[in-house]
Amino acid sequence: MKIFLKISRLLSGIVFIFSGLVKGIDPMGSMYKFIDYFTAFRLDALEPLAYVLGVILCTAEFIIGFSMLTGIRIKESAWGLLIFMAGFTPLTLVLAVSNPVSDCGCFGDAIHLTNWQTFFKNIIISFFVIVVFVNRNKLSETVSPAGEWLIIGVVTLAFLLFTGYNKNHLPVVDFRPYKTGASIPEGMIIPEGAPADEYETVLIYEKEGKQHEFNLENYPSDDTSWIFIDSKTTLIKKGYTPPIHDFSLISNEGQDMTDVILNDSGYNLFMLSIKISEADQSLISEGIEAGLECRDNGIGFYILTSSTPDIDQAYAETLNILYVDETTMKTIIRSNPGYMVIKDGIVTEKRAGRDLPEKESLPGIIIDSYPAHKKRGYLTVTLIMAGILLLSAILKISLKKINENKLHKL
Repeated sequence: MKIFLKISRLLSGIVFIFSGLVKGIDPMGSMYKFIDYFTAFRLDALEPLAYVLGVILCTAEFIIGFSMLTGIRIKESAWGLLIFMAGFTPLTLVLAVSNPVSDCGCFGDAIHLTNWQTFFKNIIISFFVIVVFVNRNKLSETVSPAGEWLIIGVVTLAFLLFTGYNKNHLPVVDFRPYKTGASIPEGMIIPEGAPADEYETVLIYEKEGKQHEFNLENYPSDDTSWIFIDSKTTLIKKGYTPPIHDFSLISNEGQDMTDVILNDSGYNLFMLSIKISEADQSLISEGIEAGLECRDNGIGFYILTSSTPDIDQAYAETLNILYVDETTMKTIIRSNPGYMVIKDGIVTEKRAGRDLPEKESLPGIIIDSYPAHKKRGYLTVTLIMAGILLLSAILKISLKKINENKLHKL
């Protein structure tokens, strides 16, 4: 039983740390997911709270997982585990049945699960959580309450600073299809033999004042006494969707520039801003000046936005402005403004607005960004998790020695 309890504690801790960590890496993504749920449930008034709620959620998950692994305030974390699972397990069942948002977002963009997969995952985790909770009094504390709360406070502060860094800059790990080193054209390819969407069509006919529904195989095509009224088409099975399926660049004149830019062997710098009017205007001006400097050095410069841009008229006539779907913009970049460099359809560089270098050095940085090196996101998270586990082990051994020294002095 002791071994199973230990396995349950470690498994619960690892799942919660991982869930909190990947959300903390991309707090803006967590905010967007909350907004999706608020929109689906017609709770638009809560949208201003989305970012705060996202940070609270991922911080709570991380701290609970950390407590489970280190044994610091473990009884309180056992309550935290139970409250989380008691709240989210029935909620995910409701989401699985109603399916208001296709991806639950429980593991951010690192792992995509359907709502049903999330529900069954929660059922399995709940089993281990119950084991931990029932046996919580058998899990001894490691040091004095004051010392433990101090450690929890320090770790919480460090995690909040970590999420703040990822918000103010770009996520330290990018799991999205537009990450550095990714080929956008390759991300748009549908593999040969991949399953396609399957639809069911119902035809509604009327005869003698009564309506009946038929499918495409049995509708009365040769019986003129039936009058066609309407048809309904329903998606019954989702087929394969490529990682990038909604990337298009439309000019002011309505011209689709997507293929032109993706097939360009030269460098192209993009300043991305979902809504330019909501961005820091000093950063917008700096970005435009830097972009024009790049253009003078033979590098293409475009502004990507999803709404009518409100740009200083001194610049407006000299800029290439392209329009992109808002959801796509949110997926590409988590900063307003943000920057992306593309060459041969490959993303070679991404930066947040406040991380843009001096305009004189930017052309050289862009040229040096090719060939781009793919960043191994899962490896990075694995290393972070390994570091957390190592820190947990060190803390646990250190606190155990502190306890032993206290007992020896007594």
